[in-house]
Amino acid sequence: METALILLIATVVALAAAWGRERVLRRADEDRNRRDVAEQRSRRELELKEQAQRTASLFDRMVEGLVVVDGGGRIRLANRAARALFGFDGQASGKSILEATRNHEVASVVARLDKELEVLGHELRIDSMEAPRFLQVNALALRDAAGANDGAILVFHDLTRLRQLEGVRQEFVANVSHELRTPLSLIKSAAETLLDGAKDDPAALGRFLQIIDKHANRLALLIDDLLLLSTLDSGRLRLDRQPLALKGTVQDAIDDLQHRAQARDVTLTNRVPASLIALADNDRIRQVISNLVDNAIKYGRPSGTTVVEGSVLPDGRIELCVVDDGPGIPKEAQLRIFERFYRVDKARSREQGGTGLGLAIVKHVVQAHGGEVRIESEPGSGARFILNLPAAVAGRSS
Repeated sequence: METALILLIATVVALAAAWGRERVLRRADEDRNRRDVAEQRSRRELELKEQAQRTASLFDRMVEGLVVVDGGGRIRLANRAARALFGFDGQASGKSILEATRNHEVASVVARLDKELEVLGHELRIDSMEAPRFLQVNALALRDAAGANDGAILVFHDLTRLRQLEGVRQEFVANVSHELRTPLSLIKSAAETLLDGAKDDPAALGRFLQIIDKHANRLALLIDDLLLLSTLDSGRLRLDRQPLALKGTVQDAIDDLQHRAQARDVTLTNRVPASLIALADNDRIRQVISNLVDNAIKYGRPSGTTVVEGSVLPDGRIELCVVDDGPGIPKEAQLRIFERFYRVDKARSREQGGTGLGLAIVKHVVQAHGGEVRIESEPGSGARFILNLPAAVAGRSS
């Protein structure tokens, strides 16, 4: 009996030991499983975080503004372009679309998505202290599996530059139309007068033919300038760049304009050193100098002086200056002086003639040479038109 008891106890002890080992192993497996689950969760969270960062980084590279809102109209995500458009910081997440954008029209677009699946091509205007901005918004409603509202995605396209270009185009067309209409009207009027009988009067005939000839030349100049600007804009202008002695080119331009200068008793002086050699197209640079000197004659002081100067800059480039002693140009006009058809004094410009494209051509021709042009002027102290050109390198031409 004692033996049976001993065997029973031994069996119980062995079972207990086995159960204990099994429990230890089971706990170890459970701990390992928990660690594996925790590691998997951690890896998954890290992957999701990295994916979210990559997505946010990708969205931030978009040119268009992107805003994602939840079902309550609160912002989940806004990329860099959207933050720049509406001026809100990176803490916009959680704010309502109205709080963040401060624009009721944007909020109304989001509200429309409660009933509509998408809103396309909606344009809005944002007024600011600097200048108005024009945006186009395309919005898509998000729905959950049950079809309930789950938020929206809004994409904003900045149309401001397009609107500005459209305004420039309209202004350009209006200016061209006006510039064409004026000489055409005078030519037509002179021709009608001649047809009505003035052709029989030799004095009247000569006078009206001169009017027709003058304004036909004006039309031809305008068309030539417009064609040149079109060529410059398209990049199709071919330059015959050769080592160019600028003193001679400047003198040729001055000689061509002496009769205009004499009519206003203006003295033209060439102070360009004979040593200045640029890599440039002679005909185009002569046109640039002619336009600048002609401009100085027209708007400088009667019985005044216009001087063309030249020097070498520290970086080796060549600088030319056309200096007049006229009334100067206001600061606000200096910002626009090289625009097409822009005139500081419209009434005086009409009186002096010209196409209104001379300085625009100067800017584009100089830029085509790889140079720059600018103006320095103070009211009452004349104006300096300054341009720079690449210097010629020995043995180089193109």
